[in-house]
Amino acid sequence: MLKTGINGKEEIIVNENHSAESLESGTLKVFGTPAMIALMEKTAWKSVQDYLEEGQGTVGTSLEIKHVSATPLGMKVYCESELTGIDGKKLIFSVKAYDETGLIGEGIHERFIVNNEKFQKKTNQKMK
Repeated sequence: MLKTGINGKEEIIVNENHSAESLESGTLKVFGTPAMIALMEKTAWKSVQDYLEEGQGTVGTSLEIKHVSATPLGMKVYCESELTGIDGKKLIFSVKAYDETGLIGEGIHERFIVNNEKFQKKTNQKMK
């Protein structure tokens, strides 16, 4: 059953594909903010996926994130999420990312529960 307090944790080793330079969010070979956000979203959705009905998933709708410290390539980064609120189909998560020296980012992330097939079909109709 979906309830507040569900936690998630995911980790990666920062490589060139995660760099601000590669993601075109800057010119440095450091962990890029888009990669940190993607890790936060992944941590949140994976934490609740097993609690959803078959055929359901979640989509990200809102982020209020601060990237507070840079991380070099080759360092481990992990993210922790906690489901802090449920409002109908809206899920609210607290997310925090860390490297081997401490906190690198934190914030609030919102996701909505959707029927995957219906959502994909509706989105694909934009191409017609």
